[in-house]
Amino acid sequence: MPIRPATAAELPALQDIERAAGEAFRALGMDAVADDEPPTIAELERFRRVGGAWVAADETGAPLAYLLSEPLYEATTATATATASRCEHIEQITVHPRAARRGIGRALIDHLADRTLAQGGTALTLTTFADVPWNAPYYARIGFRPLTEAELTPALRRIRAQEAELGLDRWPRLCMRRALAPRTAP
Repeated sequence: MPIRPATAAELPALQDIERAAGEAFRALGMDAVADDEPPTIAELERFRRVGGAWVAADETGAPLAYLLSEPLYEATTATATATASRCEHIEQITVHPRAARRGIGRALIDHLADRTLAQGGTALTLTTFADVPWNAPYYARIGFRPLTEAELTPALRRIRAQEAELGLDRWPRLCMRRALAPRTAP
């Protein structure tokens, strides 16, 4: 499955993927999530311009899934001198329903993990719905762990506040983190 940076011409296709994938939330009584508009072209372009928009494409090159991310810095005070480590925050990851359950989402996340690690990053973070089967339970299976309130960085607190303003707190949400280490061959 080829994974590559999104192109400007593909941004409307990413919106279509988001709309199609959102329909699955209706079965959970989360119609407001299903009806939510996808990121605007301007929002998608902002991620694309800074290298934070990735697509997994089919054999024709058409996007089947996408991932949006941006760097965050985690403050640590384990020593007398405070330092900040770089992590990459997954803002959005969406797989078209026709391509679901093929490992495409995981491939996008692993691609981001490898890039982040190569750039000196230490972790991936995301926010997600706690009780949606293809959200928090899925991320836990691929190495993310829920963060306690005390573990939230100021950046993650800001993200959660923005989500609350959008009404996403109508359903239980949480922040998750996956520490990065070089992968070994099986």
